Amino acid sequence: MRPTLSQRSTPALVVTIFTLLACTTAVPTRADELTLKAGGFIKAGMRYIDGTVPFTQGWTGSGAVSEPAQRMQFSAQESRFNLGLSREGVHGFAEIDFVGSSQGNSVISNSYSPRLRHAYFSYAGFTAGQTWSTLVNTSTFPETTNLGGPLVGEAMIRQGLIRYQSGAWQLALENPHTWGTQATTPDKEPQWISTDNDRVPDLIVRRDSHGDWGNLSLSALARYLDPDGLAEVALGASLAARLRLPGQDDLRLQLHYGNLGRYVGTGAATDISYGELETTTAAMVAYRHFWGDSLRSTVFYGRTRTEVARSDRAHWGINLFSNLTRELVVGVEAGQYRVMDSSNPWQHAVQGDAGYGQLTAQWLF
Repeated sequence: MRPTLSQRSTPALVVTIFTLLACTTAVPTRADELTLKAGGFIKAGMRYIDGTVPFTQGWTGSGAVSEPAQRMQFSAQESRFNLGLSREGVHGFAEIDFVGSSQGNSVISNSYSPRLRHAYFSYAGFTAGQTWSTLVNTSTFPETTNLGGPLVGEAMIRQGLIRYQSGAWQLALENPHTWGTQATTPDKEPQWISTDNDRVPDLIVRRDSHGDWGNLSLSALARYLDPDGLAEVALGASLAARLRLPGQDDLRLQLHYGNLGRYVGTGAATDISYGELETTTAAMVAYRHFWGDSLRSTVFYGRTRTEVARSDRAHWGINLFSNLTRELVVGVEAGQYRVMDSSNPWQHAVQGDAGYGQLTAQWLF
């Protein structure tokens, strides 16, 4: 009996994917034939940090602080492979990379497990599967040595969804998941809330505008959160824009406010903090300047603050990129990540920062 995908081992599945990627040069001759298109990149990087925020491959919204440390690491985990498929008006896309794997280590082999980034299909305006949340405007991500750059001030989340798009409007039902801590007294350690009552899909409405000036998206988020008897309607709003400036320069920005929780800051804000609905204010701004045809720099800043937990995290950086060929890009970046959490009834203030330097080389195909 032929094994199903669920029965195949991870290595066998990866071999299958790479085989498909290597055999996608055929051009269809009939409308009912399947069109395949491979893509992705191989990325090599070197990262060095110095400070009291623990080492990670990229700064998310973490509030962890440790003893001062210095560390350097070389890695190719961000390398990415994808496959696009089309037939009879149906378009599909699947993508993997190796970030966040708990399998590998630096002792011997540095082996890392593939993780699913995207797996979705689109037909007649509908999209179903796992991909970027409708709240995310990917064109506003700045060019940085790590994916997304100042994640602490951005909406950057992928999840399962069903979305319909008509012209400039998008309407989506997305995966419900409540993340946060239970109500507790100051003398007790807060516990993570249960997700057993996550039964109502998150609703997102978005409108896009485009022109010679760039693009802008406005989004509204509505959720019903009911963990452990706390029934709350959570609302939030988001604005993201990429504005063209003289020459090839551009300005990218995001502004977020409301009960956005896990949708903003990549871990900087929870949906529920100590049994109360959390309110988040977050922003990101990035200016990219071209020094020549391919030589360019981006300076960026991102920050997220919350009202209940009183968390406050920020990330700034500046970089220099150049294309050695059309597909081969090299870059260098320096910056700092800061944790500036204030005290609240449940925990003391947490303060820490770490500076970093990073080199990257990326070959797109």
